Amino acid sequence: MEVQHKRSMRQHCALKHGIFKEFLAEFLGTFVLVLFGCGSVAQTVLSRNTLGEPLTVHIGFSVGLTMAAYVAGGVSGGHVNPAVSLAMVILGKLKIWKFPFYVIAQFLGAFAGAAAVFGLYYDAFMDFTNGILSVTGINATGHIFASYPARHLSVLGGFIDQVVGTGMLVLCILAIIDGGNIGAPKGVEPLAIGLIIMAIGVSMGLNCGYPLNPARDLGPRLFTAVAGWGMEVFSTADYWWWIPVAGPMVGGVVAAVIYYLLIELHHPQEEDDEDSSLKDKYEMITMS
Repeated sequence: MEVQHKRSMRQHCALKHGIFKEFLAEFLGTFVLVLFGCGSVAQTVLSRNTLGEPLTVHIGFSVGLTMAAYVAGGVSGGHVNPAVSLAMVILGKLKIWKFPFYVIAQFLGAFAGAAAVFGLYYDAFMDFTNGILSVTGINATGHIFASYPARHLSVLGGFIDQVVGTGMLVLCILAIIDGGNIGAPKGVEPLAIGLIIMAIGVSMGLNCGYPLNPARDLGPRLFTAVAGWGMEVFSTADYWWWIPVAGPMVGGVVAAVIYYLLIELHHPQEEDDEDSSLKDKYEMITMS
């Protein structure tokens, strides 16, 4: 009886169209990434570094990305990053009409993840800030959710930082999922991709904290704008906000072209996959 009930429920509730399944997978995967990643920053900042440090933040984002890939990988490919999705469109591994759906899901997931972190630590936020939510100052908390540049960083330097950082992320992802290269065993890809974030975090985090992901940065930034931090989240640092949005998109495209021209193009045999849908060969790929 119970088995029949489950079958009936599946028949009535299960989504029939693949794009809706992929939308929900990208939403939930990005939610997981932001919850673990921004949650690790929140614990560090709100405890005044007594329950966290830069290394724990690196671990939070690395493991968060790994878990996001496991959550969404088998359904959508687990991009959780518009820059990764755009790279797959450029390489013909994701149909272009699906791209907007992926991006919207990723931004909504990141927004929801930020809201979850704020709700989880609401009392701690109020205690830390005395109820005054700000982006700058000794009790600033805006950087828990989105990136802001270090004092030494110029606009051009920040843009280059995001192009290079995201480029390395996408380049390494393409290598991990490339069946014509060494690749990674099936089911282990998310672990390998998580290590990319760890490597980037410990080597490229000085300038602005390696956002590398327009959804992961802009989604939570939008949340802070409406949750009490105000429009300062956009105007601070000479309107820095667009750098971690545009830079990663450029970096993803550049990395896709470089990997294709230098590596993938020269494989002995190439398999044409009209629509990988990121379910088979490109299963379990993601972002930061």
